[in-house]
Amino acid sequence: MTTFKSVAKKHGMACLFHEKPFQGVNGSGKHVNFSLGNNELGSLLVPGDNPHDNAQFLVFCAAVIRAVHKYAGLLRASVASATNDHRLGANEAPPAIISIFLGDQLADVFEQIAQGPATSSKDKGSMVIGVDTLPVLPTDPGDRNRTSPFAFTGNRFEFRAPGSMQTVAGPMVTINTIMAESLDYAATELEAAVAGGTDFDTAVQSLLTQIITDHGAVVFNGDGYSDAWPIEAEKRGLANLRTTLDALPELITESAMDLFDKYRVFNHREMHSRYEIGLEQYALTIGVEARLTLEMGATVILPAAVRHQTELAINIGALTAAGVEPDHAALSEVSAPITKLRSALAVLRDALAGGSEETALGEAEHARDALLPAMSAVRAAADALEEIVADDLWPLPTYQEMLFIL
Repeated sequence: MTTFKSVAKKHGMACLFHEKPFQGVNGSGKHVNFSLGNNELGSLLVPGDNPHDNAQFLVFCAAVIRAVHKYAGLLRASVASATNDHRLGANEAPPAIISIFLGDQLADVFEQIAQGPATSSKDKGSMVIGVDTLPVLPTDPGDRNRTSPFAFTGNRFEFRAPGSMQTVAGPMVTINTIMAESLDYAATELEAAVAGGTDFDTAVQSLLTQIITDHGAVVFNGDGYSDAWPIEAEKRGLANLRTTLDALPELITESAMDLFDKYRVFNHREMHSRYEIGLEQYALTIGVEARLTLEMGATVILPAAVRHQTELAINIGALTAAGVEPDHAALSEVSAPITKLRSALAVLRDALAGGSEETALGEAEHARDALLPAMSAVRAAADALEEIVADDLWPLPTYQEMLFIL
């Protein structure tokens, strides 16, 4: 990121890593490509070319499914920020609802496993699975669903929810920890079953069936942007943590704190610290943006709009003096959003003055409930003015100049 910024500056440009710098234009994020392996077995998330490897792949894939379903809230919290809130759920960014995309063929395999021993698979190139009761496994993972936050892409999973400005360290710590717990669970179950006299292949089949039955609700191959998905997700018991303030409390649930403490990643105090820091960063980010919005609106946009309004009024006066019937439409068109801008700036100024909460949570809630709506109102009025104020009077780069004119 530092290299991008320095190279851009060298060429007289600026490299923006803000997740959603422009309204109505695609946002920017990062993909965390996640896989597991070692120097003896290679990747554990690649369907192998022999029976043992295919059974092994399904176990590790099932462990991912279980981890993502059980700890979806932690994954959402790991990418929570004021700027990423603008991005998630639209413009090629995944929704805030955490789900897994497997592709039709692999999803079909797990659906059959959930119903009992699977015996077939949807067509495509395939491999023979070693455990007799498991199906032929396809080699092609299927289409890459761009609306899925956690997608299988053939030899790895991609976590697509991180924002472009954040380090991937936080999401990776979360993924590694929840995977450690899920693999711990799978190993414990298999070891106990084999120790009790169960055949290993049968134990694998039983484990896969249990995991996909309990956690298969997180698998979704459909359109994450559809109006029907939030309704369906709620029926499945999947959380829709739309904003940072909805997501951050996931860090301090007892189950989350016990998880990180069990694997000696963070203790309870450190988890609370991360929660408090997340709240402070959220409030700070929105507070800075709000003050800048007020300054730009009052000292840059409003004066430019008033100059345009004045020129139109002078024109009307000159035409009237010359005995020509003037057209007041343009003056009325610019006067209405100017009035809205003045009103919105007053509301934003009052909201900034009222943000004196004593707790980090109070400040964050004030930012979400008071500052964000006030900024949106200023933005709406400014956007309307950008479309009608004369270019030679408008002091900022317009969408047209930045995005469409070479």
